[in-house]
Amino acid sequence: MVMNESAVLRFRRIGTITIAAVYFLILVGAIVRASGAGMGCPDWPTCFGQWIPPTEESQLPPNYHEIYAELGYAGTDFNPVKTWTEYINRLTGVTIGILIMVTVWRSRTILKRDPPVFYAALAALLLVMFQGWLGAVVVSSNLHPLMITMHMVLALAIVALLIYAVARSQKSHFARLHLHAISSRHFKLLGLILAMTLIQIVLGAQVREAVDAIAKAMDYTHREIWPTWLPWVFYLHRAFALLVLCTNLVVIWQFIRFLPQNHLLFRLNLILGLLVL
Repeated sequence: MVMNESAVLRFRRIGTITIAAVYFLILVGAIVRASGAGMGCPDWPTCFGQWIPPTEESQLPPNYHEIYAELGYAGTDFNPVKTWTEYINRLTGVTIGILIMVTVWRSRTILKRDPPVFYAALAALLLVMFQGWLGAVVVSSNLHPLMITMHMVLALAIVALLIYAVARSQKSHFARLHLHAISSRHFKLLGLILAMTLIQIVLGAQVREAVDAIAKAMDYTHREIWPTWLPWVFYLHRAFALLVLCTNLVVIWQFIRFLPQNHLLFRLNLILGLLVL
């Protein structure tokens, strides 16, 4: 029993580290997206045909504009900052893959005790492998908006699976929280909020796609009139954000109202309320 609990503890530790690392990867991906570094490396898995990317233009072939013309480099000069930003993003992704493999390896020790934990971790590993392939498609498609959206949604799915695996491995701890005292209606509301949040994220990605298309059509000039060209999805995204906010606040209030102040979920809901606001 002691050995089993020790195995669970080791799994929780590596699982928690992996979750934090995936969130960091999402942050790095956002930086890549915001800085326009997505095509900093025009090929995959190498970068300008090299495993370690160049740091200056002199390290590239003289005709690199022609070589990578179809990927947007016909009139674009080499930018080492963007190149290394994208390269760090890739290295972080590789690190995540290694961490998830270790997570799956650790989860096998509790396979008999709780099979869903192992299978959730394994599913996360399979999705990471698919995510790596999808990353190559994103590059080869020259940052096609739909591919970028799929890439982001898949990252969220990986996080969800890892969180589920780590949370489920702590069933004995949750049993002491007396969650059975919480109405099933509250859990249904939580599921609704998760679904609404995912929809809002996808809508936001669609807005970003529209902005990219407008920027390209206007040659990245006259930014002040871009909002007037935005499609209906922009207004839906803005209105839906208010609905998501109100739904979150209602659920947070319900939990705070019915839970004692020393309850873990009470404190977590206070933190969630601050984040939402």
